[in-house]
Amino acid sequence: MVHKKLNIAIIGATGYVGLDLVFILSKHPKVQIKYLCAQKNIGKSISFFDKRIKKKLPKISLFQNSYCKSIDLIFLSLPNGEAQKIIKKNIHNFGIKFIDLSADFRIKDPKKYKKWYGINHFAKDLISKSIYSISEFVKKDIKKFRIIANPGCYPTSIQLPLVPLLKKNYINTKTITIDSKSGYSGAGKNIKKKFNFENIFSSISAYGIEKHKHMSELDQEFFKHTKKRIDYTFNPHLIPTYRGLLSSIYLNLNKKVSINKILNELKNFHKNNHFIKIKKLNIAITTGDVKNTNYCTISVCKTRVKNKIVIFSAIDNLVKGASGQAIQNMNILFGFREDLGL
Repeated sequence: MVHKKLNIAIIGATGYVGLDLVFILSKHPKVQIKYLCAQKNIGKSISFFDKRIKKKLPKISLFQNSYCKSIDLIFLSLPNGEAQKIIKKNIHNFGIKFIDLSADFRIKDPKKYKKWYGINHFAKDLISKSIYSISEFVKKDIKKFRIIANPGCYPTSIQLPLVPLLKKNYINTKTITIDSKSGYSGAGKNIKKKFNFENIFSSISAYGIEKHKHMSELDQEFFKHTKKRIDYTFNPHLIPTYRGLLSSIYLNLNKKVSINKILNELKNFHKNNHFIKIKKLNIAITTGDVKNTNYCTISVCKTRVKNKIVIFSAIDNLVKGASGQAIQNMNILFGFREDLGL
């Protein structure tokens, strides 16, 4: 498929994820950034917020519906509840596509969206026209949709190693424990309003102990892939580093399933997935392995308990967990090479 450059807009361009989007897309050979939009700092240069961005780009402006006449794609990096309003107003601009990095189109049941996020969904009729898009799972289907729901960072790190094993019924689905740790950028620019800890930048903080919002995403996707309820314990933590995410997934193996079988299944499942790196058995990994990249590194390790393993999954929460995966989805959506610009 041959394309001229895509004309794009980024709404929410000055947030942590928005700036990573701008930085990566400013160097993408098939993209022309037409509009950078935000609610504040109108008229300022984007390089004021991120010195990495060297290219001369449009000044920050308020989003106007008229922009849609001259663009092919909008990236929306906004608080939950805002993207759905913009998409609903502009879905009738034929051909324009939307990649939403909030939760607005991740949850397919609007009642569950209201339950978990405390917000009414104002574009219920569009939910069925969207696709939940972990890139590695949707390569065949994503082109059928105009609304792409980019997954959360924790669910990305968890599903990439876990879904292949659940589909094969290799693990006990009643004893899954997931311990995830993310850099504080995952909480967004308003982190101090969300968390009251005085020492949040110098300590590890557990949160969302019983009901983290990303559980709704995991519940939905696990059921979609297995057609049964998966019982798991999930606990996220914020760590005193800006970016990076490491999930430790503790699993009990089903009968006649060896650790080598687990490793081989992950290698086979991801053999054609450019951004997934599967390590040899029992290799320690760090978030530093994937910092500022769109890669997910996965390591399968023994524990001291028979038939119990731990799988480590490392991503950059702002890249593979957000902006990079959004661009990977864009590449697949428009028929570009999957790793182009990444």
